[in-house]
Amino acid sequence: MLKLFKKDLVFLHAPSVYDFRKDTTMFGPISDVVPSSPTFEMYPVGITSIAETLEHGGFNVQIVNVAYQMLRSQDYDPEKVIAGMNPAAFGIDLHWLPHVHGSIELAKICKKYHPDIPVIFGGLSSTYYHEELISYPFVDFVVRGDSTEEPMLQLMKAIRYDLPFDKIPNLTWKKPDRTPVVNPLTHVPENIDYISVPCYSYVVRSVFKYANLHNTVPYLDWLKYPITALLTARGCTQNCSICGGSEFAYKRVCNRDKPAYRSPQSLIEDIRLIQKLGQAPIFVLHDLRQAGPEYVDEFFSLLKKENVKNELIIELFWEAGDEYFAKIADAVPKFSLEMTLETHIESIRKMNGKFACSNEQVESTIASAFKYGCRKIDIFFMTGIPKQTYEQAMDSINYCRHLLEKFDGDKRLALFIAPLAPFLDPGCLAFEFPEKYGYKKFCHTLEDHYHALTKPSWKHILSYETDSMTRDEIVRSTYEAALRLNALKHEYNLIDDDVYKQIEFRISSAQTVMDEIDKIMEIEDENRKQKALKELKTKVEQINRHTICGKDELKWPITQRFGNIVSLAGVFTGLFFTEMRLFYNRARLLLGQKMRPM
Repeated sequence: MLKLFKKDLVFLHAPSVYDFRKDTTMFGPISDVVPSSPTFEMYPVGITSIAETLEHGGFNVQIVNVAYQMLRSQDYDPEKVIAGMNPAAFGIDLHWLPHVHGSIELAKICKKYHPDIPVIFGGLSSTYYHEELISYPFVDFVVRGDSTEEPMLQLMKAIRYDLPFDKIPNLTWKKPDRTPVVNPLTHVPENIDYISVPCYSYVVRSVFKYANLHNTVPYLDWLKYPITALLTARGCTQNCSICGGSEFAYKRVCNRDKPAYRSPQSLIEDIRLIQKLGQAPIFVLHDLRQAGPEYVDEFFSLLKKENVKNELIIELFWEAGDEYFAKIADAVPKFSLEMTLETHIESIRKMNGKFACSNEQVESTIASAFKYGCRKIDIFFMTGIPKQTYEQAMDSINYCRHLLEKFDGDKRLALFIAPLAPFLDPGCLAFEFPEKYGYKKFCHTLEDHYHALTKPSWKHILSYETDSMTRDEIVRSTYEAALRLNALKHEYNLIDDDVYKQIEFRISSAQTVMDEIDKIMEIEDENRKQKALKELKTKVEQINRHTICGKDELKWPITQRFGNIVSLAGVFTGLFFTEMRLFYNRARLLLGQKMRPM
């Protein structure tokens, strides 16, 4: 009977660097334009869909966001927490490579206290480095690919019932003599309608099931600013050279020839649930137009019927015009855009595969979006991209000025510049063919990236330099461009005096601290070096976040963070009955199928 309540799988999401509370690491601006902190506490949304699939298959699954818990409380001891667990298996995500240090350290802790409990890795980076991962004594399985719900279900059944592993697709595993075995990567579903991504129903149920809100909170400020997301596809039609989620990378890493989409109907079902939970913005991940005009028409036609109050953030991969924005404006009362230009240099954009159109078309897209009531357009530029010189990085800010002049200082323009950091994505074109794209790689193996994250500043962590800029120049161009952009925003009243002064101070302080770290790194005596770094820790922590833009610049207004009592009660009641049904079915499985299915 106790098996009914036993946790079968515990997902652990690691901080980027396991000892971030003790070590001195100047992460700088590498996370300033994403919701999470430099600890990268936001876990991959795919964990929730795997958890939901397993729960419907008769397993108890809990997500523990170790990174968030460590940020939230200095008293949180992950080693003590893990030591007190006793699941049938541990799952550790290594989707984004900046988590490699923390993920490996958590795996070591799992094996230290639970040598007989299997440790399972998954995610894009795990898939790329699966052979290196499986060589570690503290890793038992790697589930490969971008859609691992079904392989994970088969693996958990094999663990529970002591079944063979050799027929489970996408699995890398070890024989009893520790010989590695690589099963074929054949589970590549053509659509992903069988799941919700993220699966908010699982997250809400989990909070009540395990009586713990904080284990599943996605990032540090989420309770204050609960933005939501919809994943429209796995895979991509675009071939951006520095993206680990590009068409080339998905084929290289996940054996995927074309994207797998969620249908418009399934996306609408998720939006209905999100509306009941609250009126926070909904970020629609990926460009909807990838799936074709019929898909777009169906989605916005269905969306219009829902009378959605939440603001939609729409991602653009290429230029758009009146026809597209008219459909959006007709379907929802509030929408914003995300555009990653990377550079104003048209030839670089064309080579890199990102917004491979003219600047005139970019500006026409902005004008059209404003015409149809777009409330905000986030436009991202980058340093460290292929073939970009120091001068071109600086000139990005001149193009920002051109945009503000052209659109009369419209405050709906939100302009950002950030580095390509800390790593080149494994599997992307630039990683696989560095010479062609002008890169010199410093990190090749998983172990290389692991050790890079132990360095004291993001300059030393950077896994590359280009044939146009050294590491030093990438760092200097990032801070100098950010200073210029900060001044430009202030000039056009896009930010107030306080924000302008804060960012100017933080960038200047960051530059000083980076210089201090460089000097410390020249100290030959290791004890003296570590002592000097430790003395710098407080100063680093004060400027390690929101270095190059204000903390609220990336946010959209929220009128009501969470739903009213009636709507939330309806959601909780429905999920309660779902949990009862899952409990009953789990009992059937564990008690020998003697009970009738619900």
